[in-house]
Amino acid sequence: MNAMQTTAATKPLSYAGRNVLVTGADGFIGSHLVEALVKTGAHVTALSYYNSFGANGWLDDLESETFGKIDIRAGDIRDERFVHGLVAGQNVVFHLAALIGIPYSYIAPASYVDVNVKGSMNILNASLDHGVARVVHTSTSEVYGSARVTPITEDHPLQAQSPYSASKIAADAMAEAYAKSFDLPVVILRPFNTFGPRQSERAVIPTIIRQALDPNCATIQIGDLTPQRDFNFVGDTVNAFIATGGATGLTHGAAYNAGSGNAVSIGDALARILAITGANKEVMHEGARVRPENSEVRLLLADAEKFIAATGWTSKIDFDSGLEQTVEWWRAHLNANAFRLGASYAV
Repeated sequence: MNAMQTTAATKPLSYAGRNVLVTGADGFIGSHLVEALVKTGAHVTALSYYNSFGANGWLDDLESETFGKIDIRAGDIRDERFVHGLVAGQNVVFHLAALIGIPYSYIAPASYVDVNVKGSMNILNASLDHGVARVVHTSTSEVYGSARVTPITEDHPLQAQSPYSASKIAADAMAEAYAKSFDLPVVILRPFNTFGPRQSERAVIPTIIRQALDPNCATIQIGDLTPQRDFNFVGDTVNAFIATGGATGLTHGAAYNAGSGNAVSIGDALARILAITGANKEVMHEGARVRPENSEVRLLLADAEKFIAATGWTSKIDFDSGLEQTVEWWRAHLNANAFRLGASYAV
């Protein structure tokens, strides 16, 4: 099979005994991915964004048995020399490290180019130089912008409605270029909105849950309730990453959507969270949480049929079950001073 062919889903390659790197491992999705990969028997190297406190983000919350099996490296994907040393000897690279906060991208767009585009190029170059067998480059459903048609397939036009999405479009294009120009075995995974334990309050679901549970919050402050999102529990998203890293039926340089195919409005998510938590608080509109008029993405709804056909992956955890697990995690952690929200750029 050449780099640009696609075949039907086949049995994925085993991770047991393979050297696997996860960038952005200290973040929300990255820490869950590290946990899952350790269970497969992989030798996991986890990149944690360097800081002077010696903290490793959410990796520090892992069970001691799991933590002891991880090779944690502190560093920065913007440092080319460091990245080359990090990638050397790896069989599979999961590249999740990125600046991801959309509001901050309006303030500091150049930072998003440095991290998301140039940092990704460092990963691609190092993977090419060291003969990595599979690179999984993390995209985002935000690259589609406001949907022109739904559900959204991978052929949907890409629309840069924020500096963040613009940087991710550029990084995706670079991954595609490295596949076509240099035969790099890179695949672009495009997860739709992920939620679950360990997610920071930059995202809407943990923002609502924390305010609903926190006795210090008399009201719940929220922005626009009308946008709709294809929400996916973190366990399903992690399984999508694992399927992408080991599947043999994927096209190098191509993007694949991973989503449930179900859309939920922010207002409906709010109502379900209030029901689960039993909170009876006034909901207040907060203008500071609303995106600029032409930047808001009204609807994201995935068509993941291409990815499902190539890997056999499916979304298995329904929205309400995922919310219940997430609320329980917040109940356990809200008063435990445990919110180490990970690096400033980690997925």
